[in-house]
Amino acid sequence: MENEISGKTRLAGLYALPARHSFSPMMHTTSFKETGVDAVYLSFDVPPKRLGESIQAVRDLEMLGINLSMPHKMEAIKYVDELSQAARLIGAINTIVNHDGKLIGHNTDGIGCMESLKQNGIDIIGKRMTILGAGGAATAIITQAAIDGVKAIDVFNIKDEFYQKIKPKLAEIAEETNCQIQLHDLAKEQQLSDALATSSLLINATRIGMAPKTDQMPLSEALLRKDLPVFDVIYHPGETKLLTAAKAIGATAVNGLDMLLYQGAAAFKLWTGKEMPVALIQPLLEKEIKK
Repeated sequence: MENEISGKTRLAGLYALPARHSFSPMMHTTSFKETGVDAVYLSFDVPPKRLGESIQAVRDLEMLGINLSMPHKMEAIKYVDELSQAARLIGAINTIVNHDGKLIGHNTDGIGCMESLKQNGIDIIGKRMTILGAGGAATAIITQAAIDGVKAIDVFNIKDEFYQKIKPKLAEIAEETNCQIQLHDLAKEQQLSDALATSSLLINATRIGMAPKTDQMPLSEALLRKDLPVFDVIYHPGETKLLTAAKAIGATAVNGLDMLLYQGAAAFKLWTGKEMPVALIQPLLEKEIKK
C-alpha cells in the first residue's frame, strides 16, 4: 500500500524525555506500511508533569497505543486500567494498548530477550541461567524468563542500596512463577563461579561494556567457557569486550540488537494483531544504529 495519510489513519507513538533519538518511528511506520495497517508512529517529548494528560490523549484521540521509555515506565502504571502479568511483576510498562478506550499496560522488554534467545538457537527453558545486574532491563528479563519456564535464575548485583530494594521484588517473582531466584553480591567471585558452573546461559544486563566502559568486562574472562552462551543487552557497540572474549573460546555470543527488535515486534502485534516484518526491519535497524 502507499504510505498516505487518510481520514482513517490511526496514530501510535513514543512518550519519553528525550524521545527524538528513538528508532521506533522507523520500525513501526515501516511495519504499518508493509502490513497494510493505516497508521503512523511518532515520537513525543513528554515531561513528567504532562504524563497523565498525555496518556489520557491515547483514549481521546483513539490512538492504537504508545510505547514508553525513560523516565515514564514506572509512573505510567497509575494511568492505565489493567496490567499484564509481566508488567505487574516488573512494576514498569513500556507499552500501552488501547482496547476501545480501555488502556492495558504491558512490558515487552523481557519478551524481546526471550525471543532473541530463541532466534539465536539458545534454549534456556527448564534450565538455570545467571544474570549480571538487577535494574530495569534485568528485572524485565528475569520476570519473563520465570514466566516462560526457566527453572532457576542466579542474579548478581553490586551490593548497594538498590540491592536491598530488589530483594522483595525477586521474591515476589519467584513465588508467583515457581522459579528459583537467588540474589548474590557481584563481588563474590566464588559464588559467581559456582553459579556459572551449573548455568546454561550468562546474561549481562549491566552497563559495563557500553561507553565510556567499552574496555571493561563485568566478570573475569576465566569464568567463561565454550558451552556457556553469552547474551549482552548492549547493542552499541555491537560487540562488547565480553562478547569478543566469549567468541574467542567458541561460545555463542549475542548482543542486544535482536532484543530491541523483538520487544518492538511484540508491541506491534499487541496493537495490530499482526506480525512485524522483522526480516525487513532488522537490516534497517542495523543501518540506523551504525549512523
